Amino acid sequence: MTDWLISIEGTASGHQLALFLALFAALMHAIFGALQKGRHDPWLTRGAIDFCYGVMAMPFALFVVPWPEPHMWLIFAGMFVIHAVYKLTQATAYSYGTYTVVYPVVRGLGPVVTVLAAGFVFGEHFAGLQWGGLVLLSLSILALAVLNLAREKINRKAIKLALAWAVATGFMVAVYTTYDAYGIRETPNPFTFLAWFFFIDGFLFPIIAVVMWRRMESPPEIRPLMMRGFIGSLVAFMSFGSILMATRLDKVGEAAVLRETSTVFAAIIGWVFLKEAVGPARAILMSLIAAGAVLVEFGG
Repeated sequence: MTDWLISIEGTASGHQLALFLALFAALMHAIFGALQKGRHDPWLTRGAIDFCYGVMAMPFALFVVPWPEPHMWLIFAGMFVIHAVYKLTQATAYSYGTYTVVYPVVRGLGPVVTVLAAGFVFGEHFAGLQWGGLVLLSLSILALAVLNLAREKINRKAIKLALAWAVATGFMVAVYTTYDAYGIRETPNPFTFLAWFFFIDGFLFPIIAVVMWRRMESPPEIRPLMMRGFIGSLVAFMSFGSILMATRLDKVGEAAVLRETSTVFAAIIGWVFLKEAVGPARAILMSLIAAGAVLVEFGG
């Protein structure tokens, strides 16, 4: 399978597979975000997820995939730092603001910065129609955040902090997307990068979560928390694994933009499973997000 994947990089078949993987990653990312919205503290949830996928990735990293080349260790070190900062900013944003406000801000800003970074790092360039699609998608996602914000009971100080941390998280999404795309292209076997990515990335947040759990006056039960972590880790494998493979097979910017249709999937999940009202305004914005993604895909 590895040889086949490598053989279709940069081809029409690779483009089609990357399109599917990016959209699949969007669906999985929406589910991943919904899991973090649950009754557990976001810091604890993230710690449980990272612990589970780190443990599951360890035997594959150590005994199954080819050992990383010497130059990859520096790349993995950078990856660890970048993802640590990303997760710290994300958890802090969720601590101050609700999921429905923070998530669209993060996802709306990320693709714009990623496309700009991909142009600088990989020499990718969007056509005019694609830029129009990107602007339409991003503005529609941010409009979702404004719409959701209008429905919140406003604590101005908390909202300002939540939005500030959400902007920082959006920037970090662009940083890790571009850096990880560079990393997965620097090793002959993409599964080597994926296995070590999850193994190394699973170290930090479990420690933070344990410290915070011990300091709580009424800490949650371990079993349901770890069950959520186990399910979240499986979703993370599919979400982050799919988008990383998509960025290896085809253009980084296009994959990043298509992933942000996760906001549409998130709204559908909220409507179907969480019984949240969609309403005409949200339905229109969801349609515009999808239209923007179509323009990016077919406007090149």
